[in-house]
Amino acid sequence: MTQQSGIPPVWFRLPPGFHDIGPGDAATLDAFAEALDSPTAQKELSQLMDGLEELAGHDVVHTALGFHPEEPVGVTTALFSLTIRRIDQPNPRLAVARTALAIARSTPWTSSVRRFIDLPSALPCCLVAGIISVPDIGHQLFQARVSTVHPDGLHVLVLDLTSASTEHAESYTDILEAVAHTLQFTDPDPGVPTATGTSRILEVLL
Repeated sequence: MTQQSGIPPVWFRLPPGFHDIGPGDAATLDAFAEALDSPTAQKELSQLMDGLEELAGHDVVHTALGFHPEEPVGVTTALFSLTIRRIDQPNPRLAVARTALAIARSTPWTSSVRRFIDLPSALPCCLVAGIISVPDIGHQLFQARVSTVHPDGLHVLVLDLTSASTEHAESYTDILEAVAHTLQFTDPDPGVPTATGTSRILEVLL
């Protein structure tokens, strides 16, 4: 769930293999990098934490990393994020449509698919997924983005899933859509702990 003050509460469920991470985890990751005794690992983790701090300045309220084993060896990784922004548009459907259109028209996108999603809450929801080209990066990334609104009518929510494993685009799209279906705005069950674990990319669909 979201826990920042001034942000409306949102609950959602990430599939096995995803682990919450944020700027507050910097000390733990620094210790982990030192234990590895790897300058490369220390540099990459430092870049990761710098990036997470920058995301916080763009209304990103939750981030998680996904790790899924890939046969015969290796692992696929993905970054999940949830952004919550206040809107001044009184029509929530129009707000979602404008957000989705802005995403699809964003310069980095080289191709995309777009469709509406029917959520259990009946709130308006759009999904945009495709390939993006990021300046200064020699390869393309896959990204799926879902936009919807909070029932208060004052905030738009954007769920993101980004990965360099473009070959798993369809699976990652299905994962993000499944996460969107778990969105709730009242505590679903305060007595049940959040599920954790690991799984392969094709086993994480909710």
